[in-house]
Amino acid sequence: MSTITTKDGTQIYYKDWGKGQPIVFSHGWPLSADDWDAQMMFFLNMGFRVIAHDRRGHGRSSQTGDGHDMDHYADDLATLTAHLDLKNAVHVGHSTGGGEVVRYLARHGESRVSKAVLIAAVPPLMVKTAANPGGIPREVFDGFQAQVATNRAQLYYEYPAGPFYGYNRPGAKLQEGVIWNWWRQGMMGSVKAHYDGIVAFSQTDFTEDLKKITIPVLVMHGDDDQVVPYEDSGPLSAKLLKNGTLKTYKGFPHGMPTTEADTINADLLAFIKS
Repeated sequence: MSTITTKDGTQIYYKDWGKGQPIVFSHGWPLSADDWDAQMMFFLNMGFRVIAHDRRGHGRSSQTGDGHDMDHYADDLATLTAHLDLKNAVHVGHSTGGGEVVRYLARHGESRVSKAVLIAAVPPLMVKTAANPGGIPREVFDGFQAQVATNRAQLYYEYPAGPFYGYNRPGAKLQEGVIWNWWRQGMMGSVKAHYDGIVAFSQTDFTEDLKKITIPVLVMHGDDDQVVPYEDSGPLSAKLLKNGTLKTYKGFPHGMPTTEADTINADLLAFIKS
């Protein structure tokens, strides 16, 4: 099993397959590198080098008791990219992973990176504040934390069975395997990491980070995202980026890298090759 050890002693698990231009995938909360299976296989077969890691406290990485914030997430990613000596990499982040990519670029620079992609990502800011009136009230996230702390096993079934993949929409074709795979990934991780991670993804303000990024960034977001609402995320991030492009997907849910993998993979490939 491939791991690196960060400066605070945390072991980060990662996959590193193939050769060619590297594509680095950062997963969403509370999942693992396995959530990128459809993308990893597609791009591996297209001749790319594909890399994905389990965020600290998630999947097969150390269940450390602290460091569950965007700065540590970004620093862990920087440790991995330096260990692998990546150059001309494309970084792709989904949901919380999109925040991780943005903070990594702003905090560690763009010398190893050529392009980035944010898919249904949490920036600029999820929580409602005076400066972000379109955000989600903090009480919603407080309730989410309470569910994680008391019965995450039930939550981790109901969440993918409902809003995450849009399976609560009329006519949706629910796939039990997808739901249980989400549950499996979530339950592999640490409840403490997942509890703290809710604060990290909901209360971190990425506004200034986005303004620092100069490389081309593709912002992909579904307009039926029930987890990270479209209006307060994708369009705002694209406007803050110096070289951002927004691609809106009608009716796509938050988990569109899985449910709409063919479309997402094709558009990612076109952007990378552009």
